[in-house]
Amino acid sequence: MIKALIFDVGGVLVRTVDHSRRAILEAELGLPKGQTDETVFNSAMGQAAQRGEVTSSDLWAWVRADFGLDKQGLGHFRHEFWGGDRVNEELVALIRSLRPRYQTAIISNFMDDLRRSLHEEYPIADAFDLIVISAEEKVMKPDPLIFQRTIERLGRKPEECVFVDDFVHNVEGARAVGMHAIHYGPQTDIQAELAELGIVL
Repeated sequence: MIKALIFDVGGVLVRTVDHSRRAILEAELGLPKGQTDETVFNSAMGQAAQRGEVTSSDLWAWVRADFGLDKQGLGHFRHEFWGGDRVNEELVALIRSLRPRYQTAIISNFMDDLRRSLHEEYPIADAFDLIVISAEEKVMKPDPLIFQRTIERLGRKPEECVFVDDFVHNVEGARAVGMHAIHYGPQTDIQAELAELGIVL
């Protein structure tokens, strides 16, 4: 029986609904399509920030230098980079409706400023019993350790947990430790997927 529902943030709880803001940035800077995402998230520095090996401030200083930006230019870059992101209000409302029948949690690969963002920019932290962030844990999904720590802190068995993520390798990582998992995308009927696992909506 499922007792805990665990969600990713980027691509699930907070989604980039307007990709044009990043595309315009790339045009302004003469970058190939998708390069802003690659730099912030998938570069060696971006990955190090998500593992907590460098701070988010370190990452943004590196981005500024890499793209040759001044202070104002970096401010514009950051504003536009995140400008198309929105809280998935429908999903968050569903999560709120499922408490307190189920424990709710987050596992996110992100930098050290995510916890603040979930209280301020995207005020959804109160919908969750537990928030687990890779930068704080020094380990990223799909490493089994981040899933195991979350399960342990919730006081659950793996089979009592379901994990929702937009990346297949993270879904497979959760399943590898014995959790149920749902691959989430724009067309996912999350209520139907949860109901299939016996969750009372």
